[in-house]
Amino acid sequence: MAAWAWIPIVLGAALAQTIRNAAQRTLTAEVGTLPATLVRFLYGLPFAVLWLLLVVQFSPPGSAAMQMGAAYWAWLTLGAVTQILATALLLLAMKERNFVIGVALAKTEVLQVALLATVLLLEVPGFWAVVAMVCATAGVVLLAMPQNTSQNPSQNPLQAFWSPSAWQGKAALAGLASGACFALASVGYRGAALTQPGVSPWLIGAMGVVLAQLLQSVLLGGWIAVRDPGKLIQIARAWRISTVAGAMGALASIGWFTAFAMRPAADVKTLGLIEVIFSYAVSRKMFDEKLSGKERLGLLLVSVGLVVVCAQL
Repeated sequence: MAAWAWIPIVLGAALAQTIRNAAQRTLTAEVGTLPATLVRFLYGLPFAVLWLLLVVQFSPPGSAAMQMGAAYWAWLTLGAVTQILATALLLLAMKERNFVIGVALAKTEVLQVALLATVLLLEVPGFWAVVAMVCATAGVVLLAMPQNTSQNPSQNPLQAFWSPSAWQGKAALAGLASGACFALASVGYRGAALTQPGVSPWLIGAMGVVLAQLLQSVLLGGWIAVRDPGKLIQIARAWRISTVAGAMGALASIGWFTAFAMRPAADVKTLGLIEVIFSYAVSRKMFDEKLSGKERLGLLLVSVGLVVVCAQL
């Protein structure tokens, strides 16, 4: 397989994730945050199973089979569980008054992926990979900060970000922890892929998505069934938009898993920040509205990071 094949896979995953997020935002208003999160896994599972069947059907004869030992299950469970925790922590950060810091710190996921991958997987990023990650993360942090702050609308966002009071409380801790959990999820999925040497990345990605989403559906679905079973009925009634969210979520997850089987997690997640540009294009109505200087700088830094990480090939 070509060395650059992971690039279009990640771009497709980021685009599918953008569509899924838009669908989930609609669901969140109808059924709540955790049920809308469950939809991503539960309704996506049939699509993931269908993709797995297609991959198995069209795999060349004699292709290496997966060996799912204890190490594989440990890495996969780490990824699945921390992905749920990451979402919950991000929601907590956004509920706090100082949500700017929480969200911005959650965007440090890429840098934390590099650190955790170095420690846990012994995958040390090169110089230009680090440059790409720093540029892209700085750009995302700039985009995460709104034009004004709720505490002082006249205060410059950068001044608010570096204010000592902003770094106190639950928002900062929850945001940093959210980024760490998202990073752990990426490292977990990459670690699971590394336990399957010689196996097709398509099969690794397809099987990983099915097993992870099954585990997440059981864990999160069980939690909601115990705490608020009526939400499950609401999810069933909203099957149309849920199907869209699930299908796009499954497509995105398939892309991430497959890319993790082909490339270090830090590179994948850095390029995955193109989702920010996709989302910004949607939220700004394809940039019909005028961008501020801060937003232009943020988009430029993200773009530079994406170009650099691709240019390493």
